[in-house]
Amino acid sequence: MAIGSKELAPVELDTFEDARLVDELKKAKEELFNLRFQSATGQLESHGRLRAVKRDIARIYTVLRERELGIRATPVAEVAPAKAAKKTTKKDEAAEAVASSDDNTKEA
Repeated sequence: MAIGSKELAPVELDTFEDARLVDELKKAKEELFNLRFQSATGQLESHGRLRAVKRDIARIYTVLRERELGIRATPVAEVAPAKAAKKTTKKDEAAEAVASSDDNTKEA
């Protein structure tokens, strides 16, 4: 198994849209900054996490660049299927006509 975050596996990165990849990249860079700061002040407990976050950043950059070059396919946003329009029957149309005529007589 490669070093890195379990939630940022290359297979899972393929399913992310570009906007989400950019958000994940931003989070990873912030985490790397915080880890470097902890390392400099002597508060870092897990030095392996630095390496994992760097690899995550590299994976995200790789996926973005491959999509830019057309090597890797960009996922298509799934659109929820539209519900079929309700078929109106002659009874429904008659009921609506009666209801609208009742409304008109009440207003007058």
